[in-house]
Amino acid sequence: MTGSGAAPTLALVVITRNEEANIGRCLTSVSGLAEEMVVVDSGSTDGTPAIARAAGARVFTQEFLGYGRQKQLALEKAGCDWLLFLDADEWLDEEARGAIGAALGARPPETVTGYRLRRRTFYLGGWVKHAAWLNEPKLRLVRRGAARWKPDVVHESLELTSGCCRSLPGRILHSPYRDLAHQLQKIDRYTEIIAVRDQDTPAARILFGMILEPPLVFLQSWFLQLGFLDGLRGFLGASLQAFYFFLRYAKIWQRRRARVEEAREAREAKVSKAGPDAHGR
Repeated sequence: MTGSGAAPTLALVVITRNEEANIGRCLTSVSGLAEEMVVVDSGSTDGTPAIARAAGARVFTQEFLGYGRQKQLALEKAGCDWLLFLDADEWLDEEARGAIGAALGARPPETVTGYRLRRRTFYLGGWVKHAAWLNEPKLRLVRRGAARWKPDVVHESLELTSGCCRSLPGRILHSPYRDLAHQLQKIDRYTEIIAVRDQDTPAARILFGMILEPPLVFLQSWFLQLGFLDGLRGFLGASLQAFYFFLRYAKIWQRRRARVEEAREAREAKVSKAGPDAHGR
């Protein structure tokens, strides 16, 4: 922590697993801006930890706890006055670097405990300009002790526990997928995690989720959020977002069906084991 007359210090906080293609760019984007870089790695088998250490980061190893809990643990390992959270496939543009430096250099009032930054996403060979699901503002810069990560296993969110939030100019640049195959891999992984979490979802909600939610999601992204202005890239993004919701509920249905089948087999085995006397014969 800084003294009362010094400018606030900044730490970058990142969680990783097999991000050697991205982590160097992420850490380099805060060079000269962040006094501390904290990387919490969940068992990378590539060069991620070595690249992070070479860039000057403190690297911790932690078995994956789910995205929300993992990021909260990483938050608690940073010791600076302000914490900047980036994913390994994100990095700051020059305007965002300047805006963060200026905001902290001006010593924000105690009532201001967080800042939002907008993202700009590189998707399938170009920058997406309109789809809100890729460009929405995110709370990523917070005063230490004034924020926490919700413990969601996936689609985690950072929330302030005190104070208020402002917005900063500049962008967090984001390159989430190498190609369509990589996007489908991520969709498969995320929907599997969610299916385990939500396996007790009521049957009626599952039916709605599979039949009605995908087209509604597509229409929102393609039309209401102006995804059509991004051309075929926008169409593919809206379509795969709709597919994500379909697969999510299909996997939940599959888990429910498997549990019902397991329960039926257990009952039949119990009856079979009890024999005819169990029925009074």
